[in-house]
Amino acid sequence: MYKILTLNNISVSGLDRLPREMYEVASEITHPDAILVRSANMHDMDIPETIQAVGRAGAGVNNIPVARLTERGVPVFNAPGANANAVKELVVAGMLLAARNIAQSWSFARGLQGNDGAIHKAVESGKKQFVGFELPGRTLGVVGLGAIGVKVANAASALGMKVIGHDPTITVQRAWQLESDVENALSVDDLVSRSDFISFHVPLTNETRGMINAERLRHMKAGGILLNFSRNGIIDDEAAVAALDAGTLYAYVCDFPSNLLKDHPRVITLPHIGASTREAEENCAIMVADEIREWLEDGNVHNSVNFPEISLPRNGGYRMAVVNSNVPNMLGQISTDLAGVGLNILDMLNRSRGEVAVTLIDIDREPPEETVAKIRGIDGVLSVRCLGCTEK
Repeated sequence: MYKILTLNNISVSGLDRLPREMYEVASEITHPDAILVRSANMHDMDIPETIQAVGRAGAGVNNIPVARLTERGVPVFNAPGANANAVKELVVAGMLLAARNIAQSWSFARGLQGNDGAIHKAVESGKKQFVGFELPGRTLGVVGLGAIGVKVANAASALGMKVIGHDPTITVQRAWQLESDVENALSVDDLVSRSDFISFHVPLTNETRGMINAERLRHMKAGGILLNFSRNGIIDDEAAVAALDAGTLYAYVCDFPSNLLKDHPRVITLPHIGASTREAEENCAIMVADEIREWLEDGNVHNSVNFPEISLPRNGGYRMAVVNSNVPNMLGQISTDLAGVGLNILDMLNRSRGEVAVTLIDIDREPPEETVAKIRGIDGVLSVRCLGCTEK
């Protein structure tokens, strides 16, 4: 019986993917095998030694101590693309809110007083201050062409916008999904200088923090609009406000309110609702539950932020899943220990990612506890599990 600890409310659609005869799931549980989390901060958490996996029902993993878990041989899974449509729709809404001054118009209308005649008169005299512009023919720059960025780019293209994108790490799969008229920007600076709107879909890293700063804003087209439904910190908010006050930036729409932003007349701030749809929450929970189950039951890895992708069909009843530092002669030492007790390897697959490697080994019979302990003691081995075996 696997024990799963939930740190947030996880959609029932996801929890239903974990068969009750095999999984115990609760918000309070001792000696859990895995953790399911959404937004709870795990950095100061005393993570139990029994943890074999952490699943984030969402895309970003800033709330999870990934490096610390990697050192323990624990994969961290997420749900990239599961909330892509939800975020895409909000980006499109953000462009329309900004271009048509909808938030300011609504605030004006809600503040009208007097009888209906007086209100109608005020509307006719006041509406001219909210004249906006249309999207077709305008240029959207998309920074980051993963699951969300591709959907945003394609949606904007369907609206008649010119779209340029920048992502030096774009995958072949995502490139095939892009509409053919989406242009490739040579760099972030190139994209900034050519865009009327810029939307960001990248994680917050040392490289992306403050990606849009005062210097880059000076090169943006006059009257431009920034949209950030990715991560707080990618845009230098003080620089953005200065550009708004100077009239060089038209609007700033983001999902991250602050005292600096929330009352500014040219800023629209929303309470981090980019992925807040029932559909997105269900998709994220289903995806991450499946990933956790694959790892716990078979040792396969899909959508991990710190482990390599690896998938090996089961060949026999006993499988060893070994996580180790990506250094020479690990496979030799492991196979030598197995051969030393007469175990035959039926199938084996090894994959690495950076400093971490995962090896899946199907063997013809259950290994002795002493052999599992010996492999676990090899210098550089981070974790060892024997799947289908007596507890080891």
